[in-house]
Amino acid sequence: MEGNKKRHILRRFVWRPLTFILSVLSLTFVGYAIVCLFYSTEEEKAIKAQNKSYEELYPQVLHKLAGVSNELASLSAQDDGIYKDIFHAEPPADDPMSSLSIFFGSDSIPDSKLVFYTAHKADRLLSDAGQVDSLFKVIVESLNRKDFVMPPMQLPLDSLSYTQTGAGTGEKINPFYTTKAHHNGVDFIVAQGTSVYAPAAGIVSRVSRSRKGEGNTVTIKHQGGYITRYAHLADIFVGQGQSVRKGARIATAGMSGNSYAPHLHYEVWRDTVMLDPLNYIFATVTPEDYTNMVYMARHTKQTMD
Repeated sequence: MEGNKKRHILRRFVWRPLTFILSVLSLTFVGYAIVCLFYSTEEEKAIKAQNKSYEELYPQVLHKLAGVSNELASLSAQDDGIYKDIFHAEPPADDPMSSLSIFFGSDSIPDSKLVFYTAHKADRLLSDAGQVDSLFKVIVESLNRKDFVMPPMQLPLDSLSYTQTGAGTGEKINPFYTTKAHHNGVDFIVAQGTSVYAPAAGIVSRVSRSRKGEGNTVTIKHQGGYITRYAHLADIFVGQGQSVRKGARIATAGMSGNSYAPHLHYEVWRDTVMLDPLNYIFATVTPEDYTNMVYMARHTKQTMD
């Protein structure tokens, strides 16, 4: 009797309220599901319309993307052909120094020779690292000397991509005579009218205007016996004997004289000794750009003048 009473109390005060709550929740969930299934808010309708339009546009976008890819491949082939015609050399990769094969060679080395090859390369790298350390010591000693004069270390242009670097110093092919000739500077391929700046303070020692040879040229003397020369200029804004400060706008690039295309021919000298201009632009280029510029200058066989 007492057990029946307890079950009756439990059913009345626990199971019935619990059953009622579960029923209400179930009906609420079912009602919400029905509302969501058959009724959409304005935001949901807008999203569904957008999704439908995207589904319709997606095949068109894929078709256009394929067309653009084909056009890019065609333009790339044409650009490579133009590069070969002008410079008589294979066009460089997007980043010619990004591949480790330049330092470590081909990846098809036989396993039997891999250990010897790796040891040889490691010894070579250690030797190169030692040379770098020695060079840094020389640089530090030079900087500490009281009579040390900082050479012109700025790029004579406002900005430059390594892909705009043409032939450097050394034996190159002249584009007009198609014969080898000594090239005293580096060619920077820039648009007509690009501003040219003094890489360091100095005095303009010579200004020449000509329709032949190197065309319009400017020569600036700097401290320490350094001389910078600029050839194939368009307009010249300085005169002989004029003092110029570092970063002063001295001229614009062009194609005066015997020039294959608009560019700046830039030279660096010291006490009648020709120097490689690429060794004097550290202040305005990144190490990555500098490495690529050296690669471009060395492997470009034909000059622009």
